[in-house]
Amino acid sequence: MSRPAWQKSSFSGSGGNGGCLEVAASPEGLLLRESEEPGVVLGTRAGRVAALLFAIKAGGWVASRPG
Repeated sequence: MSRPAWQKSSFSGSGGNGGCLEVAASPEGLLLRESEEPGVVLGTRAGRVAALLFAIKAGGWVASRPG
């Protein structure tokens, strides 16, 4: 089994102000992880990420903070 080829978000700066989102392709879809915790990986289907991004761009999704 080959290792995922992780790519960092283009919004990641080099200033070291926290982690950033990393994405990799897998046979089942997409893998997501936080660069500061690379051992914790979330797997999902590409279509679900596309739907989330579409909803965010359309203003139909609002993040809530736990609380």
